[in-house]
Amino acid sequence: MRSVERCLTLLRAVLSRLATTLITLIGVAVIVFFVIRVVPGNPIAMMVAPGATEADIAALKAQYGLDKSIPVQFGIWLSGVVHGDFGTSITTRQPVLSLVLSRLPATLELSVMALIIAMILGGFAALTGTRLRGTRTEAAIDVGNGMALSVPDFLWGLLLILGFGVLLPVFHISGRVTPSLDLPFVTNFYLTEALLRLRFDLWADIVSHMFLPALALAIPLAAIIGQLLKQSLKETMHLDYVTLSRTKGYGENHVILREALPNAILPTLTLVGVQFTFLIGGTVIIERLFSYEGLGNMAIDAVINRDLPLIQGIVILFALIFTLVNLAVDLCYAALNPRLRHG
Repeated sequence: MRSVERCLTLLRAVLSRLATTLITLIGVAVIVFFVIRVVPGNPIAMMVAPGATEADIAALKAQYGLDKSIPVQFGIWLSGVVHGDFGTSITTRQPVLSLVLSRLPATLELSVMALIIAMILGGFAALTGTRLRGTRTEAAIDVGNGMALSVPDFLWGLLLILGFGVLLPVFHISGRVTPSLDLPFVTNFYLTEALLRLRFDLWADIVSHMFLPALALAIPLAAIIGQLLKQSLKETMHLDYVTLSRTKGYGENHVILREALPNAILPTLTLVGVQFTFLIGGTVIIERLFSYEGLGNMAIDAVINRDLPLIQGIVILFALIFTLVNLAVDLCYAALNPRLRHG
């Protein structure tokens, strides 16, 4: 009976979060729609050829619905979104939804690679600092974490381009894949599909293009993970069950990895889920810096060209990803936390 009650409680929580997500998306849509239309700049002026008449400009405004009042424009756009139509890009004349979905896989693969690198670096720093606590190595790790946090990701990107793209050209510093290679991709998830097709030559080339931008995104996040996990491990190392494990004769590595880590990692996993949303947002500048063909690079082009429908579509997609990731983090926390799972 208690299990049924817990399931119902979880279901109500999920439905409540989904309702909150819907309200959030609507709020974001309203704010973005109205803000980008009151900002100075005329997207139609960037489309017309020199010498265009007033009639030509009026025809273009009517074509994109810009001749109507802003509330009417919003109603038309929202009605289209409900039916899966996010409008047509002003600059490319292509459907916004197809454009956004074509670039999304590149950004997701870059973000996931950055997250994996950050977890590896941060976890290694935390475990090493805990194992060698009270030594100069721990102090050096703390200093390194502070340096990693004090430098923004785009500056790390510039340093990595200079170090491993110019002075020591080991990795590619531009693009997503070498165009001269045979690209038999069906989807835009290049890295995943190359691995599934066992095309390790393509996979290595894609990783070579992705590694530096992913590392630039990962370094600040790795510092956050390392600091939080090390602090959680330090607190856990003084608990009774860890002390009992030592009295049984287990070594320090066993105590840290098998006893302390499983209980100390929960707050870190929660942080990782939340920071992943900021990681995706951080791809905007990094993708531009490395000429990476992702959603962030497209967002900058859309802003420069005042492509209103494309800006709206990208922002709504980012907002949807943020809210869904936060929902997944909450559900995972409830599933992993024994006090919530068995309470």
